[in-house]
Amino acid sequence: MSLRLLAVFAPVLLLCFAALAAEPARIVLRPPAVPLVVHDPYFSIWSFHDELHQGWPRHWTGAIHALCGMARIDGKAYRFMGIEPRDLPAMKQVGLQVLPTRTLYAFEAGGVRLTLTFATPALPDDLDVLARPVTYLTWEARATDGRDHAVQLYYDNSAELVVNGPDQPVTWSRVRLPGLQALRMGSQDQPILAKDGDNLRIDWGHLHVAVPDGGGVSTVLTGHENARLGFAEKGALPNRDDLRMPRPAKDDWPVAAVAFDLGAVGAQPVARHLLLAYDDLWSIAFLGKRLRPYWRRDRGDATLADAGDLLLAAARDYEALVARCTKFDEELMADLTKAGGDGYAQLCALAYRQAIGAHKLTVSPDGRPMLFSKECFSNGCIATVDVAYPAS
Repeated sequence: MSLRLLAVFAPVLLLCFAALAAEPARIVLRPPAVPLVVHDPYFSIWSFHDELHQGWPRHWTGAIHALCGMARIDGKAYRFMGIEPRDLPAMKQVGLQVLPTRTLYAFEAGGVRLTLTFATPALPDDLDVLARPVTYLTWEARATDGRDHAVQLYYDNSAELVVNGPDQPVTWSRVRLPGLQALRMGSQDQPILAKDGDNLRIDWGHLHVAVPDGGGVSTVLTGHENARLGFAEKGALPNRDDLRMPRPAKDDWPVAAVAFDLGAVGAQPVARHLLLAYDDLWSIAFLGKRLRPYWRRDRGDATLADAGDLLLAAARDYEALVARCTKFDEELMADLTKAGGDGYAQLCALAYRQAIGAHKLTVSPDGRPMLFSKECFSNGCIATVDVAYPAS
């Protein structure tokens, strides 16, 4: 094993030894990086901090992929994800659990407990679902002090998610879909598969944020301060999109923002969710040919022709897929715990998401599924034996 690979795997090895040597009592794993939105080597967002509000989420290469989360409780604003607005107090993080297909955070402030779940349906027995580049973010709020509280929630992601570097110009738009409010962001130039090597982020295709229509839901595409400060101070988003585009991603950091007004929240939980998706159009250049992502393959009448179809299918399947993820996680964790104990199970849950996220499921020219792995900071190779072996 090279020194570089040893440096990558040493933290995991140390965690393994610690778990094996620990007492049978409950082990609390501290992941070196917490998986948030992990699908493939390009759509891969992690928290590098012990608490979600201590820093911005990042791409696995270390580049910032800012996700921002706030809650207003009885008119007072708090942060729970990301570091802006910097003058807001942070909710107390009281829980973190990494499961094979889900990451669950819990926060408390102002008499309210807020649970945020990132669910990525990486179900190995269903390639159609596994291939969908869609993660569900679900918030659940409930009062903990026997009183009702006015609760509003905020989410945004910056245009950093659609560029390799922040100097690249970006554009954005809205997509009309029945039952959904959908926002779209992408680079202006769309250099599809134009770069190779390491330390690269995707700068083609489009990121989509979709939220079910309903009362108390609002969306906007605008600069980061306009959206974040507007919500923190007034509990409302700006009433119109910013149309100054294209512009560099770092120019007033354009964001796709969503706000939920939950109304009065008591002991009964109130939940909301959104879809975060990335349509890369073309995934891999293989032997002189471009390969589509597997979810775009030709299936006759059932073809998912574009991102709109993807979002509608994912929205339709939300409840069923969350239930399937829950069942899969419970069964796999029970098997892992039986095989090696609680610490072993937690390590495997983390490794599951890492292994899935190191691969991309594509479709060959003759319609067969083709799964490619990506090396991390080596020389940009894909599908090498020394990656396939540990992933297995």
